[in-house]
Parts: sequence; structure tokens; C-alpha cells
Amino acid sequence: MPLVPTGELVTRAAAARAAVAAFNVITLEHIEAVIAGAESAGSPVVLQISENAVKFRYGRLLPLARAAVTAAERATVPVGLHLDHVQSDDLLRQAPDAGFGSVMYDAARLPYADNLTATRAAADWAHAQGLWIEAELGEIGGKDGRPPLDAHAPGARTDPDRARDFVAGTGVDALAVAIGSAHAMTSRTAVLDHALLTRLSAALSVPLVLHGSSGVPDQGLLAAVGNGIAKVNVGTALNAAMTGAIRDFLAARPEAVDSRAYLGVGREAMAREVSRIIGVLSRADGG
Repeated sequence: MPLVPTGELVTRAAAARAAVAAFNVITLEHIEAVIAGAESAGSPVVLQISENAVKFRYGRLLPLARAAVTAAERATVPVGLHLDHVQSDDLLRQAPDAGFGSVMYDAARLPYADNLTATRAAADWAHAQGLWIEAELGEIGGKDGRPPLDAHAPGARTDPDRARDFVAGTGVDALAVAIGSAHAMTSRTAVLDHALLTRLSAALSVPLVLHGSSGVPDQGLLAAVGNGIAKVNVGTALNAAMTGAIRDFLAARPEAVDSRAYLGVGREAMAREVSRIIGVLSRADGG
């Protein structure tokens, strides 16, 4: 079926007090696994390509984006395509022609005033191109190889009053909030601040996004959706599933050299994890 705009999927989920799962993809195997897992679960899904993934692919967006679009068009469930954690304005401007319906513009590393100014400019441009745009406020951390952030440090969390001003000043369509999760976690030990999330949900009229969801236990995800999260970003959990399956396969078969064998095992493991996570999220809306 045709690509479905991410904004449509997220808006629909928010209205139902549910959440759409969004998975970061790096290879064709990731793309195929996410779609297979979503089809198994019978659920819409978002494919996300990050700026870091583009850098890994020699700085070229189109090869992976074209593969995602082609796979999505053959899916039996609605699929959105999202350009994630964009810091480069040049990359941002490639999004419409590459098939993306949405972007996450990441200026959260900047001081608040600079973040607001840069995000306002990005949002104005994105909306003129018909793109739905997400931004981030607070310190989620764990990106770009930097040491993991203390998600519980003073000042790391998203302040509801500042978030209200930020959304009004930038015009973004969704906001990623810092409530205790962190990117690149390989243990599911993140403790979310649900009281803060409830305040953020009450303060804001746009959908809220949870980054770093791989580190959040199932019950934490369920509570987050119940308290207002409408888009759940997952990346590391897929990489862990793929790597673990390939490591086990090669350990048992040290003579193996055909990459199709071990990549197939990795793809199947990722698909199972996608289906599992979507199943967890579906429990939040009684699914």
C-alpha cells in the first residue's frame, strides 16, 4: 500500500490514547524485519532513518530511503517513513524528494534560545514542504558515541512550562520529551518519571514522543502510553536482537561463510522483537 504520513499515524494514535511504534533501520534487513514484524502484529509502523544511519551509508540518503519506500509500498499494513535526529540542514532539505513524510529536527544540543530559533526555521521550511516535524526538548542523551547521560540529573528533564513555550514558539507538530530514558541502552532498566509525563501531557496539545525506548521495561512503556506518549522510538533493541542471533549462529557454525544464512537469522530475530514490542504497546489501548 502507499506510504502513510507519519503525522497521520501519530495523530490517530494520540486520539485513541495509544502509540505507534517507530523503529530505526540501518540495513535492508532492518527494513524487511520491521515490516514483517508489523505485518505479523497487524499494526501500522514507522520506519526511521537517522542522520547517523545516513553517515554509516557513506553519507548517502537515497539508497536506504528508496529501499524503505519500495518495501513499504508492498507492505500489507500502513507504513510511515521518518527522517530521525536530523542536525544537518542539507540533509533536512533532502527529505521530501527521498519520500519522507516527516522529520525529527534535533537542535536539543544547543542552548534553549538557539534550539528554539533553529527549530522554528526548520519547522517553517518543513511545513512549506508538507512535512510533519518533531523536535526534542531536554537531555535524553546517549547519541553520537558520547558517554551515557544521567537521565536523572538536575536539569535533564523537560520542563512543562518551557515545553509549552517551545512548542508555541517553534510550531512543531510533536515533541520528544526527556522523562528518564536514554538512547543506546542495552539493559531495560530505565525508570520513567510518569508524574512529569502527566504534567507534560496536560501542558501540551501536540503528541509526545518517547526516545530511548529500548531501555524501558514493558510496564514502563505501558504506563508511558497511558500517560500521553503517542510515538515510541526503538533502535537498540533491534540491533541487540540481530547481533545476538548472529553471534549464536556463528558460534554454533564456525565454518559458515554465506552471509545470507546468518543475516536471515538476524532478520528473523529482529522481526520477532518488532512484533513483541508492538504487542506490548497494543495492550495500552486494550488491543
